[in-house]
Amino acid sequence: MSLFEVRDLWVSYGKALILEGLSLEVEEKELVALIGPNGAGKTTLLKAISRVAEPRGSIFFEGQRVDHLSPVEVVKRGIIHCPERRRLFPDLSVEDNLRMGAYLRSKDKDGVQRDLELMFNLFPILRERRTQDAGTLSGGEQQMLAIARSLMSQPKFLMLDEPSLGLAVLVKKLIADTIKDIRKRGMTILLVEQDAVLAFDMADRVYVLELGKIALQGLPQELMENPYIKEIYLGIV
Repeated sequence: MSLFEVRDLWVSYGKALILEGLSLEVEEKELVALIGPNGAGKTTLLKAISRVAEPRGSIFFEGQRVDHLSPVEVVKRGIIHCPERRRLFPDLSVEDNLRMGAYLRSKDKDGVQRDLELMFNLFPILRERRTQDAGTLSGGEQQMLAIARSLMSQPKFLMLDEPSLGLAVLVKKLIADTIKDIRKRGMTILLVEQDAVLAFDMADRVYVLELGKIALQGLPQELMENPYIKEIYLGIV
């Protein structure tokens, strides 16, 4: 049984149909990438899973349906959404942003402090910036903070939405290496990523989402040999 599964998911915004009968699954400790053009519905899928958007269909986590839960209850189950464009608290310090990620763990003071140290070890630059306002960080530092804040929730299933968006090439590589490191520690990850090359490098499996539907799926090495993927997503003619 998969750790996470979506079956026949439909999502609309008003009269606009965004997702049409989408199905996918993620195994425990697997990193699955979801790629596709802008407007394909990638972010909408993550919003539906985290219950920010209202889905029709079935979402299963650890063998139980979670599509009826509130956003807070979804987080309590261990499903954590690291959103596109970071969504930090810009006027709060780095450390306070991290503590906000653990807001449901208020009684676990020792555990929160332990995880703070873990985040500072995983992202050493955040230790240096711990008293600095999040809004003054560079784009790459903000992305590190966003990922670290999500990890402070102790996720069982981490959804990353466009973590490389707007970053320079060297910073993209640093973020990708960090995600690989998190995955090696046993984290299960659903990665939405516009940069197909980056996604193929990190993923165990890849889904291609186009016009609200899964157009292709498979192992990265298989999809990279597909002429359509080569031309449209990898820029190889």
